[in-house]
Amino acid sequence: MSGPVPKRSDQRVRRNTPEGPAVVKAPAGESPGIPQADPDWHPIALRWYEALTTSGQAQFYEASDWATAQYVAEAMSRNLAAEKRFSAQLFQAVMSAMTDLLTTEGARRRARVELERETGPDPAEAATLTLMDSYRKAAGGGDA
Repeated sequence: MSGPVPKRSDQRVRRNTPEGPAVVKAPAGESPGIPQADPDWHPIALRWYEALTTSGQAQFYEASDWATAQYVAEAMSRNLAAEKRFSAQLFQAVMSAMTDLLTTEGARRRARVELERETGPDPAEAATLTLMDSYRKAAGGGDA
């Protein structure tokens, strides 16, 4: 999907049917093991790869995705450690591969994948409830 990053599904108001082809489903392969990171990678590449192993989108990865992630981390590491000059073309290729691996919020939204973190109440809602409680107490409503 090209164009601007879509809104999250809970922020969209649909008045028509979603555009694009229907989703084609196929059985997944066996749950893949996560390959170990190379300790010799540049620290930034190592941190990216390790973050990927604990990120929500990793639950969708197949063995081929992990192989791709290793290759991206290797290319990233070599580019960052290059003594000559930083390759803008290699950087673009790495960023494109990172997008294919759904490592950014925009890439996940374009693929219609949303990750939800288990959290407490919405901060804005909690603030509103606290404000309403203080109004009740000030009006003599007590602990109603």
